[in-house]
Amino acid sequence: MDLGIKDRVALVAASSKGLGRAVAWSLAREGVKLVICARNKETLEQTAEDILMKTGVTVFPLVVDLADSDQIDWMVTETLDLFRKVDILVTNAGGPPAGGFSDLCDEQWMKAAQLTLMSAVRLVKGVLPGMRKQKWGRIIHLTSVSLKQPIDNLLLSNVFRPGVAGMGKSLSRELAQDNILVNTLCPGYFLTDRVKELFRQQSEETGKTPEEIETSVRQMIPLGRLGNPEELADTVAFLASERAKYITGAVLQVDGGYINGLL
Repeated sequence: MDLGIKDRVALVAASSKGLGRAVAWSLAREGVKLVICARNKETLEQTAEDILMKTGVTVFPLVVDLADSDQIDWMVTETLDLFRKVDILVTNAGGPPAGGFSDLCDEQWMKAAQLTLMSAVRLVKGVLPGMRKQKWGRIIHLTSVSLKQPIDNLLLSNVFRPGVAGMGKSLSRELAQDNILVNTLCPGYFLTDRVKELFRQQSEETGKTPEEIETSVRQMIPLGRLGNPEELADTVAFLASERAKYITGAVLQVDGGYINGLL
């Protein structure tokens, strides 16, 4: 299926590994030019080299801390200098630390707000003028199933991810007249380093092995397995495409059936 986005320009946040990396790869396979970012220079540059060598698309890696507003501003400026536009924005950030209410101090709350919520706000602010001018844009927020079904011991995620979705829904209404579509994805359990780390933390707290914890999670997923990052990435590519031009304001879980609610 031709998704109609060849030679579009995408900025994919937190994209050196995990779900963000898979998203960058999926867009690259559709011929989309890329700016990718992360904090780890070595991993980021390796991802960029792999994508370039195997797809031939133009890809620029920029080392950025998404919790820093000045660095986000710099990245957007660099992207516009390189490509003159951003057609597709994928907001994403590493998950905030695990913990319940009594475990978290004010500093952790503030850091989580900057990384999880404000990074998305600032990225949208940076690309929005250009999207409005060209009357075309796709904004896709990667959040978590915790948005719809809170996860024990992930309070910061449970609190701030819904804020991203609330912004996305509001923006979808504000920006529809400019042909800018805004959607939010809620990934479930995927085989990523983040999920493996959560299993390791739970193992230390419960005395169970990480393998036992993974088994218990799989039992809660109707499809009976964790997802492959490419399965989420292909959903992003579709939402970014001309094939999805009547979808905006959606909050869609990609979770193998994990969420129990109707909405």
